[in-house]
Amino acid sequence: MSFIVALKVDVDTERGTREGVPALAALLDEFAVPASFLFSLGPDNTGKAIRRIFRPGFFQKVSRTGVVQMYGIRTLLNGTLRPAPHIGSRHADVMRRVRDAGFETGIHCHDHYQWQDHLFRMSLAEVRNEFARARTEYHRIFGCEAATAGAPGWQANANSRQVYDEAALLYASDTRGDSAFFPVIDARVFKTLEIPSTLPTFDELLGRPAYPEPRLVSHYVGLLVPARPNVMTLHAEIEGMAKRPLFRRLLAAWSDHGVRFIRMDDLARELLAHRATIPVRPLVMAEIDGRSGTVATQGRAADPHPKT
Repeated sequence: MSFIVALKVDVDTERGTREGVPALAALLDEFAVPASFLFSLGPDNTGKAIRRIFRPGFFQKVSRTGVVQMYGIRTLLNGTLRPAPHIGSRHADVMRRVRDAGFETGIHCHDHYQWQDHLFRMSLAEVRNEFARARTEYHRIFGCEAATAGAPGWQANANSRQVYDEAALLYASDTRGDSAFFPVIDARVFKTLEIPSTLPTFDELLGRPAYPEPRLVSHYVGLLVPARPNVMTLHAEIEGMAKRPLFRRLLAAWSDHGVRFIRMDDLARELLAHRATIPVRPLVMAEIDGRSGTVATQGRAADPHPKT
């Protein structure tokens, strides 16, 4: 039985870029595993996310995952009691080294806090401007246009998907679901291929009695589905820092099980070679196990009267 796994790395913070990215890239290189790194490119306003404490389930998640220990006090003050460091300006060299090592790079966001916490309050013009800032910074760093993006906190709507279409991305990864699809929102079909994360993230399971850490590796091995690509979102601040030893064990176990790893962009090209077979599915905001608030998810049925 063969399994396919694609790894997407969300890089949320300045510290995650500075410390987590090089460590995670070195670990992936050790196992000869490809991955796709999506960078936050503007100011690190992580401290402002404390306002999420009023969301149902947020405080519980912070408590069980040890956010303070993982991210560090200084990072959790960025944008509030400390100035927000500009990630792209400080760490362009780190990002280029990731590309030069053979990993895919793309856009996570310009300002992580702005997108995750305010996307649904922003007009189309404001979303377009926010994404344009990320595209401009990406081009400054890499000398080319980004081919992919993945939304902070899995926050997506019609405005963000329109902006992706305007940018002519190869694919995006904004959602949680089972398989690749073309999103439909309010009866409008968007043309940018969506490749959802199919596996839970470490922070959705860590600290929960049902998922003790000593058994997490075997749990992830058991989650793999042979009939489809399995996509997992990593975080530079988690798998590249505090939980790097745990992730090393997972890579070793997956490798022992004969997993074939594939870059997300290579997966997208394989899928788009059979474009006519890719279904149209609703993109809907919903709650998922282990995460506070709602996230973009893959709906179960195509819209019967889509607008093209």
